[in-house]
Amino acid sequence: MTTVCVFCGSSPGARPTFTDAASALGTTLASRGIGLVYGGASVGLMGVVANAALARGGQVIGVITEALAGHEIAHDTLSHLEVVTTMHERKARMAELSDAFVMLPGGFGTYEEFMESVTWAQLGIHDKPCGILNVDGFYDHLLTFLEHAVEMGFIKGHQIESLVVTSDMDALLDNLAGP
Repeated sequence: MTTVCVFCGSSPGARPTFTDAASALGTTLASRGIGLVYGGASVGLMGVVANAALARGGQVIGVITEALAGHEIAHDTLSHLEVVTTMHERKARMAELSDAFVMLPGGFGTYEEFMESVTWAQLGIHDKPCGILNVDGFYDHLLTFLEHAVEMGFIKGHQIESLVVTSDMDALLDNLAGP
């Protein structure tokens, strides 16, 4: 595993533990020699994870749309920043550049991007692992809902079991890297 795509909030969230986790993830990725691929913004948890990886000498690739870059939120000191036209191009490019996907706390965009990665794995578009760093139980309700969807026959149990879900960052990265 040489690169990990991280989906996370463009806001820092309401708890310091969210920014602490984003910072720790960026630092740990860089320490392990794993490149960070993310949405290219300088704000929120996105900026925190990128800045932490950069501070540790890590390789950070951002992929941002022209519209978002135009709002002056593009991170201007990344190892590489790609500006694309559409969100579809952004997600496809991030997937192309990544060996695994991680979801930190975030909002609708975070959920949508991560779930699309999970769906692509389900459909065989890629075979890259997907993991959730469940900081302070942030995703407990989502995980309960996913189990409910299994019970209701909309998701197969093995699809949920294929997700790597933990609050332990090192365990998450170890499991995503595989044997």
